[in-house]
Amino acid sequence: MPVIEITSLTHPGVDVFSTLTEAQLRNRLDPQRGIFIAESPKVIRVALEAGYEPVSLLCERKHLTGDAEDLVRRMADLPVYTGDRDLLARLTGYTLTRGVLCAMRRPAFHPVEEVCRGARRVVVIHGVVDTTNIGAIFRSAAALGIDAVLLTPDSCDPLNRRAVRVSMGSVFLVPWTWVDRPLERLKALGFRTAAMALTDRSVPLDYPPLKEEPRLALVMGTEGDGLPEAAIEGADYVVRIPMAHGVDSLNVAAASAVAFWELRSRE
Repeated sequence: MPVIEITSLTHPGVDVFSTLTEAQLRNRLDPQRGIFIAESPKVIRVALEAGYEPVSLLCERKHLTGDAEDLVRRMADLPVYTGDRDLLARLTGYTLTRGVLCAMRRPAFHPVEEVCRGARRVVVIHGVVDTTNIGAIFRSAAALGIDAVLLTPDSCDPLNRRAVRVSMGSVFLVPWTWVDRPLERLKALGFRTAAMALTDRSVPLDYPPLKEEPRLALVMGTEGDGLPEAAIEGADYVVRIPMAHGVDSLNVAAASAVAFWELRSRE
């Protein structure tokens, strides 16, 4: 399909990049799977290499023969929309990151048992709603040896546009899925669970038995209130990161990176 030059904000086909909300992208265009948006050539390449299916591309004109030239070639049979930088900025509401957006189909849902098969270290994201934190947690998970990510339904969507961008495409590298009753489901799969929380029974992150667990799930709570009491009470361990200077806690994304490194599988 040839490159399509757009001169109007109402050009057919570009609403996926502009007027549709995240909820509409998930449910309206493709009810069976939905659509998400990936930004920047680097992130889009990571998604393609991971097997994600592109739908269309929006590209600033100068990048057609520049940073995105290889992407345009890979999408020869798909719509590639282009236009002036100012028009695209008005279309999307902001200046494009590296000048390129790609609409992609969401992956099929996979059950917890499949995502966790063979995993030794997993993280449960429990009620975390900040998109930046979600992206940062996924980036640390990919870099520091987490085998799978499980999210409770009240957490932010990992394929939210900003979460994908902050993760630098790491959301495409680590298996993930949604989960209800995460502690119950993980225990049935042979995992021991470690809730990150400050309580009277919290053990330090370098507590030796933690590192010896063959299958361990770290449970990270929301930015403000932390984990719900039921999640803390139901965990096999409650874990804290020792702090200095009277600091009581870290941002959940920073805490996850520290915990992933300290409790990584040695095998």
